[in-house]
Amino acid sequence: VQLQASGGGLVQTGGSLRLSCTVSGRALSTHGMGWFRQAPGKEREFVAAITWRGGTTRYADSVKGRFTISRDYLKDTLYLQLNSLKPEDTAVYYCASRQGNTWLPTNTNEWSYWGQGTLVTVSS
Repeated sequence: VQLQASGGGLVQTGGSLRLSCTVSGRALSTHGMGWFRQAPGKEREFVAAITWRGGTTRYADSVKGRFTISRDYLKDTLYLQLNSLKPEDTAVYYCASRQGNTWLPTNTNEWSYWGQGTLVTVSS
């Protein structure tokens, strides 16, 4: 599975961005897809995940109600809509994939495939 993330940029506090992750290389119907982020000097952390087939979602408490994860079957693309952004959301955002669509783990070790990351910077 190859993942390519895009859509990051500089935005003011309270602004919005939409991240995209194009997926290729393997059938996705049995995969879970996720977004993680890594701020400078911090460990990579879970943000959100979705099962490709059923659309079950899971969010980190810190982003619930502000971020929305979704996927487009026809375009083989994963999205993360970021609203009401805060300076603490500043990080490199990574998309990830794993085999299995019944469990959406938050541990990075449980995810097999990773994109290259896209930088989101939120100014105060």
